[in-house]
Amino acid sequence: MSDKVKEKTGAENVQWDLSDLYNSIDDPALENDKQKVAEKAEEFASTYKGNVADLNEESMKQALKDYEELIEMVGKIGSYAHLIWSTNTNKPEYGKLKQEASELASEIHQKLVFFDVEWLAVDDEKARKLIESDELEQYKHYLETSRRYKDHVLSEKEEQVLSAKKVTGRSAWNRYFDETMGAARFDLDGEELTQQEVLSKLHEPDRDLRKRAHASLTETFEDHSRTLTFIFNTLLADKHTDDKLRDYDSWISSRNLANEINDETVEVLIDSVTSNYDLVHRFYDLKRSLLGYDKLYDYDRYAPILESKKKIQWDEAQEMVLDSYTDFHSEMGTVTRKFFDKNWIDAAMKPGKRGGAYSASTVPSVHPYVFMNFDGKIRDVQTLAHELGHGVHQYLSREQGALQADTPLTTAETASVFGEMLVFQKLMRKLDDPKEKLALLIGKIDDTIATVFRQVSMNRFEHAMHTHRREKGELTTDDFSKLWRKTQEAVYGDSVTLTEEYNLWWSYIPHFLHTPGYVYAYAFGELLVLALYQEYTRSENGFSDKYIEMLRAGGSDWPENIVGKLGLDITQPDFWDNGLSAIEGMIKQAEELATKIN
Repeated sequence: MSDKVKEKTGAENVQWDLSDLYNSIDDPALENDKQKVAEKAEEFASTYKGNVADLNEESMKQALKDYEELIEMVGKIGSYAHLIWSTNTNKPEYGKLKQEASELASEIHQKLVFFDVEWLAVDDEKARKLIESDELEQYKHYLETSRRYKDHVLSEKEEQVLSAKKVTGRSAWNRYFDETMGAARFDLDGEELTQQEVLSKLHEPDRDLRKRAHASLTETFEDHSRTLTFIFNTLLADKHTDDKLRDYDSWISSRNLANEINDETVEVLIDSVTSNYDLVHRFYDLKRSLLGYDKLYDYDRYAPILESKKKIQWDEAQEMVLDSYTDFHSEMGTVTRKFFDKNWIDAAMKPGKRGGAYSASTVPSVHPYVFMNFDGKIRDVQTLAHELGHGVHQYLSREQGALQADTPLTTAETASVFGEMLVFQKLMRKLDDPKEKLALLIGKIDDTIATVFRQVSMNRFEHAMHTHRREKGELTTDDFSKLWRKTQEAVYGDSVTLTEEYNLWWSYIPHFLHTPGYVYAYAFGELLVLALYQEYTRSENGFSDKYIEMLRAGGSDWPENIVGKLGLDITQPDFWDNGLSAIEGMIKQAEELATKIN
């Protein structure tokens, strides 16, 4: 890799310290915990198996505490394995540990699955009394949400078989996809780069560079297309089988259930967004004009309108996020600082490292970790703000315990996107130059379009490929590409000219495989945040305190109840229109700024 690619940002040595989990893959504590959790799972089964229906409030509380302890232990092992593997997917010993952790989790799940099966077999009247009891108040939401799976859980033996086969099925194929893409190298101007490094070039001002990067990505996707097509088909079939066995109405029903939202509400969201695709066309027509192009191609979508060769240093990015978070609420700033001071972030770009970014909640007894690839661009600052939003959320919600700390995906993106908005607004206030202001605003709308409209168009692609797999059988590479093309032409219309090469760009997106149906949650979260931010600007005082309490609540209540405390009703159809109106407002602001500088 050349010195040009490695231009310093100060993030080159920003690597996390995982010792709060384990000191190394050879840490005796790791091996000890593997043995200990297996023993405790056996003890749990011998104590409670066959007895769940007879538990009273007090004994059920003890059972849930014991269950939670087991979830913690296996979660700690799995978190460490995943985190260290993410930093170097090409290292065999990390892959080995990840597989061992996956197999252990499956083994433990097989021993514990009786608990869920027996709990769901408890008659409704007794279950309701337990759920409503004062003794079990701290577990109320977990107990009531778990009952919703009553019609979709199989027998204990069947659940054990499915859990065991998952290790060599879905989990194995996902790992194969990740390691294939992690090991892939993309030839750009004679250099062998990672996927993440080449994708970052699509945000460069040099059009010819973007075009070459686009060609490099496509060429490598094409080289792997046979493998990727097979992986996609295998996992689509696997999900179809699982959905049939569990009697789900559609390919997305299980995801909606996990998100604590009904199918109809999701359909309203999808319809609201797709019926406003004209906003996308309007924005990209503006961007094409600002760039001075006759046509805006797919590799032009993220082109900056103001050239800036300056790399944002890691220290600058840190300061921007810390200041924004602290200004909003002191506790938010205090928690965020821990991530920097205690080395809970891995930001360095390096070969073998997985692409993208995430915040891992790990387990309540430890703390979250943030993973990203920092390249010194303004969008990297937004990514840092995004993942630290997750991190703060996960840190504060730990007090809810292992069973209720995590939120459903619909509200999981709230804190992350809100964090981005805080940083963006602070940057906007700092700028005086209308050109710089417009450039920043265009970048924000770029991200918003990608988060709301592109993610919903990806949901439409998911719907099309799952439907095809179920009704017509296996898809060819060309089948996938045609479905992708159709859904992408719908969102971009005539405002973006899609190249033939873009037809293959479905093949590198991990969400389709790891978490089918996930992508609409981004749109949900973005529109929710736009509404929340409007509420924040209107509120005289007290909003930030209520917001912190919302984060602290984690997954201890229904999303509509948690968000409702901030004055918003996410069950109403016009809720989505408010968020879409806010996007239109940003586009209008950009159009007005463009008039001023022309």
